[in-house]
Amino acid sequence: MKRGYKQLLAEAEAEIQSLSVEQALSLHGAADVLFVDLRDPREIQREGRIPGAFACPRGMLEFWVDPESPYAKPVFTEPKRFLFYCAGGWRSALAAKTVQDMGLDNVAHITGGFSAWKQSGGPVETVETGR
Repeated sequence: MKRGYKQLLAEAEAEIQSLSVEQALSLHGAADVLFVDLRDPREIQREGRIPGAFACPRGMLEFWVDPESPYAKPVFTEPKRFLFYCAGGWRSALAAKTVQDMGLDNVAHITGGFSAWKQSGGPVETVETGR
């Protein structure tokens, strides 16, 4: 193996903006900031989510961000700051680096992810299963 996940994470962290939970909390609710939840839908249903977050499964991110993709989501063309998070901060760090490399501006991720958010007492909403 030439580059493992630890090296990929270190490289991503060197190039992206990482926000502490405290910094993210101060941005929560701002009209020009969109929290993007990269976790699997089952994780979101089980654990809840940051209120107002946009759910984007990590496996679809590149396709939803690229305006030329048939799966493009208009939300990623809005003039917002995109704050990515996952369960622990690994997927979100790699995702932030990827979309930054794709040309998406004003991107950051939450260090420690949703777990750190919950531990710090950040607001959490439950998600209905829809069944």
